[in-house]
Amino acid sequence: MDAGSAANHERAEGNEGSVNSVETNNFEQFRDDLDAVERRIAGEIDPGVRAMVVAGAVFVLLLSLVLPHAGGARGFDVLLSTDAARLEHIGLPSRIFVWFLVVFGVGFSTLALMTRRWFLAWIAVAGTAITSVFGVFSIWHRQTPGIGNYQGAGPAIGLILGTIAAIVLTFHWIRVVWSRTALQLAAEEQRRTASAAAEERDRRRLTGEN
Repeated sequence: MDAGSAANHERAEGNEGSVNSVETNNFEQFRDDLDAVERRIAGEIDPGVRAMVVAGAVFVLLLSLVLPHAGGARGFDVLLSTDAARLEHIGLPSRIFVWFLVVFGVGFSTLALMTRRWFLAWIAVAGTAITSVFGVFSIWHRQTPGIGNYQGAGPAIGLILGTIAAIVLTFHWIRVVWSRTALQLAAEEQRRTASAAAEERDRRRLTGEN
């Protein structure tokens, strides 16, 4: 009887170990799926109501391209280096500003809004920040005499409006990206804590500690 009881007890322990092993494997697979979903969500942004502000700022940037930037030169003239831009002696700062405005202010901001990808939002942040700097520099440049004391037309409504829109866009993209970064850091900390707790439970179970 004692030998039979011992054998039954060993079989029960073996079955329990097999069940625990299956449950552990299932849990590990489930945790891997959760980690994959978490990584995918962490790579996305949720601008919320700021999406409307960003979309409005992008529209203003597009509007600034059809408005005068200096004298008779519109934003598209500066972008395409037309005769109107040459007649107004449009300098390099204004050209860089307009190109950055189109590429980052309009292009990457639109892509980030459509795809909700976090890294695209980061590119939009960096690009619009540089755009804002060149916008302010362009306004100052149009108010400064050139070579031979040349005094051209001052900054027009398109240049000023585009600069303000770029600054607004930079501010809101920073808020969106920073909020997502804070959530990512918190999620990573929770994941590290949960992994450490799971490892500790496994160690206690294997060593028989309570």
